[in-house]
Amino acid sequence: MKIAVLTDSSAYISQTDLDRYHIYVINDPVLFGNHVYHENVDLDSAKFYAMLKTEHVTPTTSQASNGEVQRVLDQVVADGYDTAIIVGLSSGISGFISNVEAYAPTVKNIDVHVWDSRIACSGAGNQVLLAAALAEKGLTVSQIFSRLAKLRETTKVMFVVNDMRHLMRTGRISNGQSLIGTMLQIKPMLAFTPEGKIVATGRERQMKRAFQTIRTNFKQIVADAGYPMRVSIVDANNPELKAQWLATAKNEFPEVTFESSIIGPLVGVHTGEKAMGFIYARDWQALVD
Repeated sequence: MKIAVLTDSSAYISQTDLDRYHIYVINDPVLFGNHVYHENVDLDSAKFYAMLKTEHVTPTTSQASNGEVQRVLDQVVADGYDTAIIVGLSSGISGFISNVEAYAPTVKNIDVHVWDSRIACSGAGNQVLLAAALAEKGLTVSQIFSRLAKLRETTKVMFVVNDMRHLMRTGRISNGQSLIGTMLQIKPMLAFTPEGKIVATGRERQMKRAFQTIRTNFKQIVADAGYPMRVSIVDANNPELKAQWLATAKNEFPEVTFESSIIGPLVGVHTGEKAMGFIYARDWQALVD
């Protein structure tokens, strides 16, 4: 058995890691009006957030077509793999997983197994990296899924959006109605449920206060964890604030591994610009050995 690991582009894994672990990427579509762009092909974060300010149409998302999935799987087969694990963006906010699950039984020449990350951005990306590292070590699909489950159950996010309207418009928040009355004056704080849906968890009037709340909550999480932790601080075109968050968090939690990533176009359609995320989990590298 030779296992390939695939993901959709919204995991926002660095090219270095994609190359290191031989990960295949299915590029997600983002629509501005009738024009379809694809992450990593003709739409990167800089272009997307610039268009968000200048375009007169509101962007929307879709799922990669079966044809695009098949194109990547054909390359996987050509490269000598007989089994594929596809790790995707949470089924709670995207139809990608359900589409691939429906399509997988029709695929010929390779066995396809699908894993729902139930999270987004680097929270999904770290599950991809774990799967790829374990496949490289020769573990079976069931063994890989067992360790992915351990990582997924500890993967959480606390994030803050600058403007609630994007999530309300795209319908990706389950309990946003409670925030409508004051959404112009607040910074909503959000999280993913265990089922992978986005819910509002609180509100602050400033990003600074929101980050203080995140750090206060995380202090207890670290104390209770009992295992090494890894945190990704992610931003939607807010690099200066991300650098500040990283410096502060590294100083406050020296025992935790910190890294940075992004909220790219597909997820940015829902969060809007300037959103910030604090994605934390058991350190995936500790689950490799």
